[in-house]
Amino acid sequence: MRHLSNPHAMPQAVRLYAYLCALQGKACLTGQMESGYQGFEQEMRYLLDKTGFLPAIRGLDFICNDFEGCVCRAIDWHARGGIVTICWHTGPDFASGYPESQQHDLNWDEALTPGTAAYDELLRGMDRAVPYLRKLQQRGIPVLWRPFHEFDGKWFWWGRGGEANFIRLWRLMYDRYTRVHTLNNLIWVLGYSDAPGDLAPWYPGDDVVDILGGDSYKGGAQGELYRKCAAIAPQGMPICYHENGEIPSRAQMEAEHAPWLWFMTWHSRWITSDEFNTEEKLHEVFGDDYFIKLHQVEDFITDK
Repeated sequence: MRHLSNPHAMPQAVRLYAYLCALQGKACLTGQMESGYQGFEQEMRYLLDKTGFLPAIRGLDFICNDFEGCVCRAIDWHARGGIVTICWHTGPDFASGYPESQQHDLNWDEALTPGTAAYDELLRGMDRAVPYLRKLQQRGIPVLWRPFHEFDGKWFWWGRGGEANFIRLWRLMYDRYTRVHTLNNLIWVLGYSDAPGDLAPWYPGDDVVDILGGDSYKGGAQGELYRKCAAIAPQGMPICYHENGEIPSRAQMEAEHAPWLWFMTWHSRWITSDEFNTEEKLHEVFGDDYFIKLHQVEDFITDK
């Protein structure tokens, strides 16, 4: 069985990772991204109303400095037996939101050169999340941490510097969070997009990645994307459907040979509109025992 990249990972993270590794190819965890457009429970209430179930994984976002809110909701979800994943839509100041994540950019040479003012500013921004991730660590809550997603699509600033700069950025955050700030509750999730091109040059390395996956809003099980991810992942590394629009059914995953470890549907209209996920599709997926719901998640929390 594969081990976490961080040799000092806390026991709860180690147990969660072992659970995930053991599930790969045998079952699929359900996941749902939250939004705050109509209250942060909109998507969860919708799923519960339509299917009678809640997802195993809750997706949160530090977007627009929602650190305290994310921490509170993560604590609640963990207490209910769920798995927490956090992303971060922000500009290079790490203090903004979605528009800035696409419209702003770095001076890459200066920002990645130790000793420069731009480098120090980058570290200060990056460190803004540390106290909040530490709060979760202090409560024994492991986090599927998925920073800098869809980097290979180059629509976010963190991908526009190209492959080499992205890898330097990823490894800088990993070192900063893991070795400098000793955040031992993080499981590092690398999320590609479905943009065309070779994925391998973007890979930061086995020593700083724990789970690998891809995003796609094109429907179906995206078998080609799964195979591209699997070609990069080392033996035993879980492969997840990092973000999706239409939820893939078991039949679609089997037909396309794409045994994703989890799916995570995007929020608002992606889950609440029949355009992407009909009630019939939701019943098919959430009524299938192959897909693990909140109440079925193994107890990886308690000390043993």
